Amino acid sequence: MTFPPARHAVVWLQPEAPPKPAVGAPCNGCGLCCLAEPCPLGMLVSRRRRGACRALRWDDVQARYLCGMVADPGGVTGVRQGWITAPLAWLASRWIAAGVGCDADLAAADTPPPG
Repeated sequence: MTFPPARHAVVWLQPEAPPKPAVGAPCNGCGLCCLAEPCPLGMLVSRRRRGACRALRWDDVQARYLCGMVADPGGVTGVRQGWITAPLAWLASRWIAAGVGCDADLAAADTPPPG
């Protein structure tokens, strides 16, 4: 039996980002999954199937990444009416299974930034 070659991608994380949790552990906002590729919701809002999700946001105060569709759907979509953004945030948290646990089967390695 042969397997396809492993895919490798380089993503640059904020230095303060928490380490990736184990698969199944609660999400800690490491951002690795969303920087590697968008989820189905991210594909919709990013209009791309590869690369970093455009909805991903870094939060300096919490020192973690957040899904912009949950934390600030108005900032991602441009729609600012609360009667639309509140249900969008709720729906987005359901679609990305927020709070269910890490499902990113990815390995992270420390690499110095280019330069």
